[in-house]
Amino acid sequence: MQVMKGFPVRQVNAESVNEAAAAVAAVAKRQAEQLTLVRRRAQPTAVYVTRLTLTAVFAYLVAQQLPGGSPRSVLAPLSALLVAQATLYHTIRSAIQRVVGVTAGVVAAVTVSAYVPFTWWVLGLLIAGTLALGLLLRLREDTLEVPISAMLIFSVGTHVYATTRITESIVGAAAGLAAGLLFAPLRVQPAKDAVGELTKQMADLLGQMADGLALPDPPDPRRAGEWLEKTRDLRLEIQHVDDALAQAEESVRLNPKRLTSGNPAAGLRDGLNTLERAATDMRVLARAVADSTWLDSEYSPVGESETRARLGAVIAELSAAVRAYGQVIEDGPELPGPSGQPAETPAITALEDHLEEAQRRQDKLADLLQTDPAEHPEGWPLRGEILAHVDRLRTELEPSHLPEQAQARPRSPLRALRRHPDHHRPTGPRVRARRRA
Repeated sequence: MQVMKGFPVRQVNAESVNEAAAAVAAVAKRQAEQLTLVRRRAQPTAVYVTRLTLTAVFAYLVAQQLPGGSPRSVLAPLSALLVAQATLYHTIRSAIQRVVGVTAGVVAAVTVSAYVPFTWWVLGLLIAGTLALGLLLRLREDTLEVPISAMLIFSVGTHVYATTRITESIVGAAAGLAAGLLFAPLRVQPAKDAVGELTKQMADLLGQMADGLALPDPPDPRRAGEWLEKTRDLRLEIQHVDDALAQAEESVRLNPKRLTSGNPAAGLRDGLNTLERAATDMRVLARAVADSTWLDSEYSPVGESETRARLGAVIAELSAAVRAYGQVIEDGPELPGPSGQPAETPAITALEDHLEEAQRRQDKLADLLQTDPAEHPEGWPLRGEILAHVDRLRTELEPSHLPEQAQARPRSPLRALRRHPDHHRPTGPRVRARRRA
């Protein structure tokens, strides 16, 4: 049992298994209104086609310079096309796996053909053995390169073709790797856009809750239930952002552009983790508000107009804070100023201002929510829950939870005084224990 402002906060039980079905139904019902996180291509289609074409032609021209090569061999450009991947990391991995697979298949075929003539049952054993070899080497999607190379060499039966197969595969892999080093795109901007769209949706939802609470009449259970369903839908959007961020992190790995511009994806993962926790706080807050609407107005925390107005004012400030937090994540790390310290950014300043105002309004809200359990026996626990969830959401967005690149800067003394104008004024303990809703 936790205590805040003189009253306990009961622990809310986990939501029933029907929540999953309700969430799915809500997604289907409002599919047209759902946030669509567009997976923008890091390169336009024309650039993609041109890059692969030039890579394949370059591999062919290099292969023509090799002694003993076929005048019309397409093994090198074929390898270059298969090796070229969306990110440099995958290109390097694909190049290594393809060369290893081709070499293993050629060696196996040459070894078998030296002792056993070509028959259907030998071919079957060779295919089975090279497939097992590819799985043993953990070549993944390039496992079939081993039996394919083995069958080609075994059917021809010449060591010259075996050597050509290996050398042209190496040339093609090298061409694909060179193209990856020169043209591999950084897929960071789509991830930043996805984070920005997620924070916009979270801020808009908090704004809807604040506007609904500011109306003269208390929100009805149906409308509060819609807020709760929308907070549940955030889990799907967070998963979409996580997919976009995974692509950004893969594009940065081993990319030489990182040496000159730093890590452009720095801070995105920490920022998404914070937004995910904030979305959970929003969900349990919406749950507490929805539960309150089912109580008689005499006991409901949102039944009193003044309490409802102050709660809406706090949520409005948190909405602006979420929007500012998203802007900080999108802006990324700032370059140091003349003093060597990271420069002050307008987004961080706006975030701190909104959180400070939310803290002041939260203290006023706590004075209204504090009550005698004997006077409000039913609505009393919900009052503590609402205040606890608001406090958790606010503290989750504090600058101390920002990625280090964005928040590592000295706080001005004037801002510190504004944040704590009275060091002796009691503000109530903060409930930091997290539970899953």
